Amino acid sequence: MALSSRTPTALSGRMVTGTGIIDDAVLRWQGSRITEAGTAHGGDAPAERLPEGYLILPGLIDLHCHGAGGGDFTSGSDADIAAAAAHLHRSGSTTVLASTCAAPLEDLEAAFGRLAAATEAGLVAGIHAEGPFLSKDRSGAHDPAFLILPTQEDVSRLVTAGRGHLASMTYAPELPGSDVLVFELVMHGVIPSIGHTDSSTEETSAALDLVNEELASTGFAGFSGRPTATHLFNAMPGIHHRSPGPVPLLLQRARAGEIAVELIADNVHLHPETVRMAFTIAGSENICLVSDSTAAAGRASGDFRLGQAAITVVDGAAVLTASGVLAGGAGSLLDIVRCTVEAGVDVVDAVRAATAVPAIVLGLGDEVGSLHGGLRADAVVVTPDLQLKGVLRNGTWVRPLED
Repeated sequence: MALSSRTPTALSGRMVTGTGIIDDAVLRWQGSRITEAGTAHGGDAPAERLPEGYLILPGLIDLHCHGAGGGDFTSGSDADIAAAAAHLHRSGSTTVLASTCAAPLEDLEAAFGRLAAATEAGLVAGIHAEGPFLSKDRSGAHDPAFLILPTQEDVSRLVTAGRGHLASMTYAPELPGSDVLVFELVMHGVIPSIGHTDSSTEETSAALDLVNEELASTGFAGFSGRPTATHLFNAMPGIHHRSPGPVPLLLQRARAGEIAVELIADNVHLHPETVRMAFTIAGSENICLVSDSTAAAGRASGDFRLGQAAITVVDGAAVLTASGVLAGGAGSLLDIVRCTVEAGVDVVDAVRAATAVPAIVLGLGDEVGSLHGGLRADAVVVTPDLQLKGVLRNGTWVRPLED
């Protein structure tokens, strides 16, 4: 049946939960909060019935995105940031961390100030700093000229610039000074994320031990206490049978619940078989699907910015204009979920990795990431093949329902 043109405050249909799918479910909300979510009962007041096979998902949570819709989070103005956040919300990512790329420290401080204001305005959930403390040998799209060794002073400058909204920072653990960086981050409630690294298995293991020791010693009240690995497989050594590098260790430690690993499962950054393997080894409860989206996300063509670098879209991939090096994502987190399911991962597992797991990493599991009474009214309506049909954020339809 066709959906009505109004914006309902109750839906009925198939609902994806943390453990399965409820075929005959209802979702109700009042204001910004869910009032009911679960199996429908005959005596309930009428709800908007979705077409056959449509799914109600929790609002998606993206821990790693650099921009969207033409706006870049590092170099963009306040208006660019607002436009990028709005595009991400309309695409189904109702909670996002705004990621910055490597840049001169003074530029990052200025970007952090703009993003702190965006966080305070409710546009984003916080800041993820990808660098500048990354390996020059695994710099990816980051300009090696802006990559530096960590010092207490420089880390503190960035933490201060974030005004309490710096949530995560990617770093290469083999760099001299990384121990000081970990201590400084954990002391201020910032999640250390291992990535853009050339570290060995042994160096990665020692770094993860240190992170977990620091988290345990401080209590880390603001978050889950689980560090992350930035876009696993990408910008780190490949697996070799005599020199396995960080990937197998991170997958095993994820399986043990010590770390959550990011995957950019867009069929560009990772082959579907690699995605399926990661889910099999680590388990969906230890994986965060991310978009790594850039300003090019949502645009079929054009010239855009990633920090100070020019990027463009080639065959559906965002690349550095000057070199053709892969420079992030060109799609949404919902696109990532769809690719993950097409790779053979169960839809419940794929959705969990884009909702409940990142919510826990952010320490927001009692606010977002699932559909339960009292939580924020964030939901995504999709077709059986996961095409977007509507987005509810904070109780408001930011993308109205469509046929």
